[in-house]
Amino acid sequence: MAQLAAKDGRVGIDIAVDAPPLAPSEPAIDRAHLARMTHGERDLECEVLQLYATQADLLLGRMGQASPAAVGALAHTLCGSSRGVGAWQVADAAAAVEVEAAQGRDTAASVARLASAIRAAQLHIVELIRN
Repeated sequence: MAQLAAKDGRVGIDIAVDAPPLAPSEPAIDRAHLARMTHGERDLECEVLQLYATQADLLLGRMGQASPAAVGALAHTLCGSSRGVGAWQVADAAAAVEVEAAQGRDTAASVARLASAIRAAQLHIVELIRN
């Protein structure tokens, strides 16, 4: 949080570091969790990640034309799938959409955050499959 500070008769701004880091501190996909879920089978990991990336796109696309109740149900499905592959940021964003939809609030901003988390996970998935 910024605060005014006076030093030697001059006024300056003292800025505390409350901002999030520019790069996420944890990867978009938790590899250790994914390995546990797939018993360490690399081919299965790749297949599951590809299915997840496709499902995330489909569910996100359906949210655009869905009723608030349907948006909540789609977000709930995506939350569960995300937890299954270790996409914790997507799971958290989907859970937020689900809560807002259940409360009857506008979900546009939270769906946009969800879309951003999905894109980050999908980019990470591409990297994981390539390596």
